[in-house]
Amino acid sequence: MQNLSPDCIGLMLPTLRRLLADPNLGLTLLGDTPPAALEAMLDRSVEWVHSSDLADPTPFLSENQVLLTTGTQFGSDLASAGDYQPYVQRLREHGITALGFGTEVIRDGTPDGLLAACLSLGLPLFEVPYRTPFIAVARAAGDLVAEDRYARATWALRAQRAIALAALRPDGLSATLAELSTQLGHWVALFDASGTLDRVFPRGTFTAAPDALATVQHEARRLLARGQRSSSAVNAGGETLTLQTLGGHDHLRGVLALGGPRALDQASTEVVTSVIALAGLALEQNNALDRAQGLLRSGLMHTLLGGEQKLVEQISRQMWGELPAAPVLVAVVDAPAPRRDAITEYLEVRVEDSPGQLFFARQDDVMVVCLARSARGILSDLCTLFDLHAGLSDPTTYRELPRALDQGHQALARARESAPGVTEFGVVAQQGVLALLARTDAREVGLATLAPVLTHDRTHSTELLTTLRAWLLCNGHFGAAATQLGVHRHTVRTRIQLAEQLLSRDLNAFPARADLWAALLATDSTVAEPMIRP
Repeated sequence: MQNLSPDCIGLMLPTLRRLLADPNLGLTLLGDTPPAALEAMLDRSVEWVHSSDLADPTPFLSENQVLLTTGTQFGSDLASAGDYQPYVQRLREHGITALGFGTEVIRDGTPDGLLAACLSLGLPLFEVPYRTPFIAVARAAGDLVAEDRYARATWALRAQRAIALAALRPDGLSATLAELSTQLGHWVALFDASGTLDRVFPRGTFTAAPDALATVQHEARRLLARGQRSSSAVNAGGETLTLQTLGGHDHLRGVLALGGPRALDQASTEVVTSVIALAGLALEQNNALDRAQGLLRSGLMHTLLGGEQKLVEQISRQMWGELPAAPVLVAVVDAPAPRRDAITEYLEVRVEDSPGQLFFARQDDVMVVCLARSARGILSDLCTLFDLHAGLSDPTTYRELPRALDQGHQALARARESAPGVTEFGVVAQQGVLALLARTDAREVGLATLAPVLTHDRTHSTELLTTLRAWLLCNGHFGAAATQLGVHRHTVRTRIQLAEQLLSRDLNAFPARADLWAALLATDSTVAEPMIRP
């Protein structure tokens, strides 16, 4: 991923390098430090300067502070690095940026043992000459902090002005996000309501980093799944990722994500907050437009079902592009109210990305989607992403669209009986008409039909019902049923004869067998499988 570093990124807390470079202070860095380590030391942040001669001043210090001391706490009998080691170790572990030693006050020069301890533990040590009071060093550091804060505030105002001007461009949302990326030196990405990447700046940021995209997308979808305004910050691949949902409570429109080598400071956060407000407003306006388009789509779908294909084609061509070429597939997809807007936005994006591949409209609590046969994967992705049920028709012409819509509804009814996913009408049709009885109110009738057999099995611990099922599946062949059940064929024959007596039916007749099979289907879905031929 690209790492951008505009000038504004350098405007953070002042560094030790800048403090040591002040000619009015006359500070001198001590020790012979390797160049690479020295650069890292000099670039440490300085939040404030504090002075103390306590043996353990850490309870009164915070990270990124510089400590000044005259060495009173050391006494006169300390000589080696080991004597100073505990003191320096405490400062290093507490995150102190550097230690300054005031000479000619208590001691002449800086103790060699203190210098050796600082060098061994990697804590920068500098001398403060007698002519420079500690308050002057603290004031200089304070001036640097104030200077940088002013610079950051000035930068924030300039950045917000540039972003506001970008928002006035024709494609205001994209221009705003691109300007934010430039101002921060971070990549900026927008994910839609389904958690799918909508746009990213600089363009191509994730091209060579699919793993990074997967990480950001996973976090974006996690926030969207919560269904409420939220934000998160995570570290991934050496970058600090910041994510914020967009939209109102229970009506999330997407997620704004950005990342870079450094975390956002207060000024950067204020700029991002202003962009979140602009982006949220833009998405709400887009949503209002989408709703108007949704009403138009519903009207056009009704017109299309009425046979006015040419009229719909003319309007669709001007609004969204060509209708899918026939033969098309008609899908009927559940669209629960809490996720309806997100589903609509997902389909809108797919229409834009795949022109001429699909046309959709809302009808009551479902989405009706006309798909090109090559766009079958879009429907599968939709169901997977939103955990939806869908019914899919056979390929059809636009003239036969009402019939295909009925097929889609029938397939959806069957799809709702199992896990989310797509159920094809062709698969349902292969199961036969009798299989539909398993989903009707015929269960009570079926139980009444089978009652004599069920009662006999419970009373005498027989297996008449199991034998009937196997015998019917084997088309009335006693030998095949016996093999399947693991019993002798005469046993099967005896059981069937007993079942005939109990049911008062002649099972040699086809209508009786069909009626019995229907009763089994209506009462036990496990037998709803293709007939087996011996």
